[in-house]
Amino acid sequence: MDLATLAARLDDRLRTDAFADLDASPNGVQVGPDERDVERVAVAVDAAVATVEEAIAWDADCLLVHHGLVWGGLDRVTGTEYDRIAPLIRGDCALYVSHLPLDAHPDLGNAAGLADHLGLDEREPFGALGPEHIGVRGNRAPVAPDELRDSLADLDNEGVQHLAFGPDQVEDVAIVTGSGSDWLGEAREEGVDALVTGEGKQQVYHEAREAGVHVYLAGHYATETFGVRSLAETCESWGLTTTFVDHPTGL
Repeated sequence: MDLATLAARLDDRLRTDAFADLDASPNGVQVGPDERDVERVAVAVDAAVATVEEAIAWDADCLLVHHGLVWGGLDRVTGTEYDRIAPLIRGDCALYVSHLPLDAHPDLGNAAGLADHLGLDEREPFGALGPEHIGVRGNRAPVAPDELRDSLADLDNEGVQHLAFGPDQVEDVAIVTGSGSDWLGEAREEGVDALVTGEGKQQVYHEAREAGVHVYLAGHYATETFGVRSLAETCESWGLTTTFVDHPTGL
């Protein structure tokens, strides 16, 4: 499959164009030639020297990531940018990025994958961002708050931070992966029992306490492995060979 075809298929499946005015990340191909045959696709959460080098060592034709190299524009290729881009060019490896589209996708996305992990049913969009949503809300059989925390603990060896300010039983759960504590206000307005995200800002403690909502901080990296793994399965269904480059940050 050529790179343009792969990118077009991914863009269509992920509704990339819908997030063009919402995302600081330019989604799609960030590094690559106009024409490139792709047979081997590595997937990773982050485009960094470590993941790029591992992808190239595996002889990847394309590295597909959630967090790319460009955020809001690229003025010059020096320093860190050069250190990350140069190996891709030397290794003849393209880079495809899907940030918010991959958070948001109702089947392939990070929030959807975490909702599967937690066994959420009756799902609906959550995490409003302009006309789109980047998270999900759903119900599960009622559990004690500590039990929900334990079900998240196997995602991240560094452990889960739990702000235990919600009800004695958790049933209605909202998810925004990565850095999603800004949506605690929506969680409060919607009356959910718990908000699950990756990392939080300092003020989320008092906001959660005042809202009476449990907040679980399960790790930015750990909550955002689901999407790229799902895209690897999608690429395999298109006849491509894939590998997951796992490089946890503990954050």
